Amino acid sequence: MKVLMLLTKIFRNDPRVYYEAEALTEAGHEVVVLVWARHDTENELPEMEEHDGIEVRYIHLSGSGEDMTQRPLLGNMKWWWRGYKEAVKLDDMVDFDAVHCHDLDTLLPGVLLKKKRGLKLIYDAHEIFGLMIKKDRSRFLAEGAILFEKLLASNADHIITTSRPFYEHLDEVTDRPLDIVRNTKPLVFEEYEAPSNDVPTFSYIGLLHESRMFPELVDLFGEMEGVKFRIAGKKENLYQEVKRRASKYSNVEFLGSIPYSKVLEETKRADAVVCPIDPEDPNSSLALANKQFEAMVCGRPIIVSGETHAGEVTREWGCGLVVEHSVEGIKEAVERLKGDLGLREELGRKALDAAVEKFNWEYEKRKLVEIYEGLGKRNII
Repeated sequence: MKVLMLLTKIFRNDPRVYYEAEALTEAGHEVVVLVWARHDTENELPEMEEHDGIEVRYIHLSGSGEDMTQRPLLGNMKWWWRGYKEAVKLDDMVDFDAVHCHDLDTLLPGVLLKKKRGLKLIYDAHEIFGLMIKKDRSRFLAEGAILFEKLLASNADHIITTSRPFYEHLDEVTDRPLDIVRNTKPLVFEEYEAPSNDVPTFSYIGLLHESRMFPELVDLFGEMEGVKFRIAGKKENLYQEVKRRASKYSNVEFLGSIPYSKVLEETKRADAVVCPIDPEDPNSSLALANKQFEAMVCGRPIIVSGETHAGEVTREWGCGLVVEHSVEGIKEAVERLKGDLGLREELGRKALDAAVEKFNWEYEKRKLVEIYEGLGKRNII
């Protein structure tokens, strides 16, 4: 099949999209990714590039950065129209069989392509968009997004999402075929390998935001004895403040922004991974974090907040410590792990067992390929 993917994040920074596109390419499908370059504030992205046989095309919209921060709906409307028009031009050249929409902000152009061009439609809900914006936007906008999703998702030939709670939410709002394809990672190794740090080293790679207890976590580790803390994150949110605070402490290393290709390598270097998730966040509390799967395939224990789906999975598989979502809760877990090498190894081995048994990308990508095998060719309009 020939597959067009629609995306509003930089391709190289979204491992889920890369892994899915790579899996379909390996299975003999042809994949083109059309991306709204809304986060490319310095116009560094080319109009087209290639990643391992996957063609990626970027759409640059004038003023879209300002539109997204001040008037997000207007920015999205510009993208929907331009994205649809560019997709039609590509379809004239390539003759796609399916359009794969990554998240709600790409779904409207996908629905139009299905209705106007007869393409099969996959809706890939990485998040539940209405829940994700609930804390930062008005109740009206959040509920509107949920209704918008319900209306558009009814057009999908198949829906995939990332966790059991997301599946249950979507199952309530649509009767379309539905599956879970988790954000798992390729196995790094199948036999446990202990880290070789002189001092117990804890790692955090991800969003540098107050919901993840930043910048407080920097001070927590910086003021503790007998531990090291390594941090990496994107150049947004609290990036500069975390960098500034980290410079005050000799046992805190700020790695800056690192490419995804280095994330598993960095995770493997750690003794344990820190993963605070706000249980009051209606979207994040229902998700499974990338850090959780990265820790699993590297055989590293995780410290994760309770009253979250990630906490439930951690308890079920015994692969980490589930704590109160507070600086004190994290501190107690760090104190426990830093002084107990045996516990770190026990939890790390269980993490790797979970990855080998279930939570690995080989397992998930087979499901994705099977979904595409059942789609069939585009409809004749």
